[in-house]
Amino acid sequence: MNEYHLTVSTPSGTVFDGDAVFLSLRGAGGDLAVMAGHIPFVTTVKKCVCKVRFPDETEKTADCETGLLTVSKNGVHLLTSGFVWNS
Repeated sequence: MNEYHLTVSTPSGTVFDGDAVFLSLRGAGGDLAVMAGHIPFVTTVKKCVCKVRFPDETEKTADCETGLLTVSKNGVHLLTSGFVWNS
């Protein structure tokens, strides 16, 4: 699977900094998913449960507060006011 670099940052610091193959969350226009090679864009993020799939095909969900998602050719950065992994 193609992967990309994902960074998740909160005011408290970096929550995740590694590779992912899939990220889903709720943006300004509704639910969206980001995979490798996605067109660059920026959107606000609404409070939601997001899902991250890793290169080893495991998945984790997290409670995500409002924020900003930036997708570029260099990777994906989620800057959010809160991000807590679910067990």
